[in-house]
Amino acid sequence: MSNVLREILPLSEKDCFYIVERHKNEFDYPIHSHREYELNFIENGAGVRRIVGDSMEEIGPYDLTLIAGSGLEHMWAQGSCSQKDVREITIQFSPDLLGEDILSRNQFLTIKHMFERATMGLSFSMPAIMRVYSLLDGLASMQERFEQYLASLKILYELSLDDGSRTLASSSFSESGPTAESRRVQKVKAYIDKHYPEVIRLEDLASIAGMSPSAFSRFFKQHTRRTPVDYIIDVRLGHAARQLVDSSDGISEICFACGFGNLSNFNRTFKLRRGSTPSEFRSVFKKQKVIV
Repeated sequence: MSNVLREILPLSEKDCFYIVERHKNEFDYPIHSHREYELNFIENGAGVRRIVGDSMEEIGPYDLTLIAGSGLEHMWAQGSCSQKDVREITIQFSPDLLGEDILSRNQFLTIKHMFERATMGLSFSMPAIMRVYSLLDGLASMQERFEQYLASLKILYELSLDDGSRTLASSSFSESGPTAESRRVQKVKAYIDKHYPEVIRLEDLASIAGMSPSAFSRFFKQHTRRTPVDYIIDVRLGHAARQLVDSSDGISEICFACGFGNLSNFNRTFKLRRGSTPSEFRSVFKKQKVIV
């Protein structure tokens, strides 16, 4: 994409983590992406607008987000924040830091699962933030690099246990990779991803899974935390958001191309689930345009 900055981080091959603490009263860095994973903590930033893929939300006084998608666009914008001393702690590290051999060990399985979910951006709950706050608080000022490494791993482990964490961007926008889901869920999702512009019937999805419609609905929600209808809408919105960013097609054209049969319903649903209208969403990316 020509309108999203591809950031090159100051992380050398000899570094495990790049950790920086900033105090700021303005958020003006443009939308960007990078290969490295990033854990970003913001304190005293109520009103700051967090943009991760097609998710746009105003954060509260504390925000902790993990980005693990190499092409996942993100930024923290000023929004309605008027605080004069916002604290930001950023931890960045290579996806290769913990290789597959380590992540496949029992002690690291929760971290592996967390990384998989974070390809869509992962926002952590307030209880989890408070559990790691003391570690984050002194991380940047640690003089002993090995202790800093251990503290960073401890933070990742504690966050991986957070049952209240939630993904931010839709999978169809972030182009996230496969996860360790049941084969039936994967088959259903693959069908939806292929046929999202068309009418998708619950009976067809249930048939793919080899279940009755009522049993399938319970099964799908148990495995995805969403109803089949909600998932289909999110997939369509994700593709629509991607086209809003990547193309100059009209909003009505995108609406019908992504399976929505009514423009007003598309605008209403987009604003309800993405926090902005399609035109507002597109303008956020366009006015942050950076040619690289």
